[in-house]
Formats: sequence, C-alpha cells, structure tokens
Amino acid sequence: MRDLFLQASGVLGFAAAAIHGALGEVRIFPKVGFQPERVRPLLRLVWQSSTVGWMALAVLLAVAPSLGSEAARHWIVAMAAVNFGFAAIGNAWSNRLRHFGWALLAVVVGLAVAGW
Repeated sequence: MRDLFLQASGVLGFAAAAIHGALGEVRIFPKVGFQPERVRPLLRLVWQSSTVGWMALAVLLAVAPSLGSEAARHWIVAMAAVNFGFAAIGNAWSNRLRHFGWALLAVVVGLAVAGW
C-alpha cells in the first residue's frame, strides 16, 4: 500500500509541476511588466527551473518503490517532502490560502510521507 501512496504522490507532484509551469506562461508572465525588460527571460527561466525540479522529484517518487533500496526511498521521500512542503508553505503564505496550489502540494507531501 505504501508503494501506491508513493506512486500517487509522484503522479500528483508531476501534475502540480506541469500546472505550475503552464500557469506561469499563460497567466502570470503575459501580465507582468519587467524593468528592465531584459530581466524577463531570466525570471522565466528561474520560474521554470522550479517546474523542472518538481518534475524530477515527482519521477523519483514514482519510481522509488522499484529501486529496491530502503535508504534511497527514505532519502527521496525526505527531499521531496522538504521541497514540496516548502513550496506549499510559500504558496499558502504568499497567496493567503486563496490559490489551490498549496493544497495540491500539501497532498503530494502527505502521500509521500505515507509511502515512507
């Protein structure tokens, strides 16, 4: 059962990362003005680097049960819980709980910890 929790955490984490990347490109960056304008590509890359990082952690969560190593499993879960947890807290605080992202990321953390 804990393998299923871990795999679900990975799938949901990957979906959250994909939503994060898409919403940034579609809803945030077109509306934000940057001064100087040359900073736009840098901020876009920084935004998407978190997307790629979350996707990588999500893949590790999903494949952790098949690695055959309890130590690897524990480290993957610990690092994913810290990373997704920090993002959930930051999202909840900065958006005053008005955005669904914090709840989605919190579920990812909960499922990962349940699959520990």
